[in-house]
Amino acid sequence: MASMAARSSRKRRSPPPRGLGDLHDDVLERVLARLPPATFFRLRAVCRRWSAAAASPTFLRACARVPSRDPWFLMLSGARPRPPLAFDAAGRSWIPCRAAPGGSCGGADAAVPVASSGGLVLYRAPGTGELLVANPLTGASRALPSPPGAHGGAPRLHAIAMYGSPYRVALFAGELPDLSMSVFDSSRGSWEGPVALSRRPDAAALLPDDAPSQGGADDTVYFLSKSGDVVATNMQRSASKQYSSVVVAASSDGGDAVAYFLSHSGTVVACDTARRTFAELPRILPVYFEYSIDVVACDGAAYAVVLAEYLDTASLRVWGFAGGAWRQVAAMPPAMSHAFHGKKADINCVGHGGRLMVCVSSGEANGCFMCDVGSNQWEELPKCVNGDGEVNDFLAAFSFEPRLEISV
Repeated sequence: MASMAARSSRKRRSPPPRGLGDLHDDVLERVLARLPPATFFRLRAVCRRWSAAAASPTFLRACARVPSRDPWFLMLSGARPRPPLAFDAAGRSWIPCRAAPGGSCGGADAAVPVASSGGLVLYRAPGTGELLVANPLTGASRALPSPPGAHGGAPRLHAIAMYGSPYRVALFAGELPDLSMSVFDSSRGSWEGPVALSRRPDAAALLPDDAPSQGGADDTVYFLSKSGDVVATNMQRSASKQYSSVVVAASSDGGDAVAYFLSHSGTVVACDTARRTFAELPRILPVYFEYSIDVVACDGAAYAVVLAEYLDTASLRVWGFAGGAWRQVAAMPPAMSHAFHGKKADINCVGHGGRLMVCVSSGEANGCFMCDVGSNQWEELPKCVNGDGEVNDFLAAFSFEPRLEISV
């Protein structure tokens, strides 16, 4: 009986289960840093200790030690302005996002996103051409100095690319065969250029000998100008996608790049920024075909996405450039793509990791689709219903990695 009483006493004296409140501050911050980014907005409302942790510099360092986060997609709506939204790929949910930065890019000449890289988004004021970099998760922003020739009758802008860490912003301007590029390096805080590009007849020479079959290349920037004649529809593209750009980089700092855009005749022009040369790639489809086209980067490779009509149906296919020719690497199931037959639909695409998002828009049909390029698995994203009970129609998206610790 005495031994049973002793055991009962020991049970009563056992310590209670430990919770988050018993963790040391640095351990708590490491735990909080691994929460889904959408929860960061609510940390300060939980308790005083969590609020203090969220404001701590060591918490940001803990966030930086998280190797990667699933992407968010900053969604761009149609003609009627709406509060900015992001699609959380991990939580498969729609999340309110920071509004476009104000300052000199705000007001009537409101800035629109034109490129993204890592956890940052690049905004441009359509009227003035002013550029501003922002972290859409924290709202921190930085206005870039005016690019060379910004106020002196600069040549027509073809495309804008953002890449690397520290990040770089590249502007490509001019008319074939007179093309030039200017590059902003955030580590120096200044622009270089404009630098003239010379024609190179052999397009394959711009790609390395060991280029992957998907068509990617080390430290490669690909982009399309959406004003090419190849887009034979009456659709007006989003101002954000007018200078659409994607980046494929093998090194952590981005390095030199090869840039691609559409000429007025519908051919893809490849610009090697290191050798300062350019060449024209062969067409994907004949010039008389009606189709919409965009370029994306997925898993270190660049692809062209084409929505075209064949006979009595519509087809959406993903192409890679390798061995001097375009090769199909993925295709939307016909049951999905057929819904856009005869709709004169326009596509705007964005990639992140192995994911490819396609925003299809027309006056009659709209939808956002996600594709795993490696497995060719497609799905339509859930509809986003606003506070008025209406379904939001999205024209385009920009992908970014939601990170609190990224500075501009």
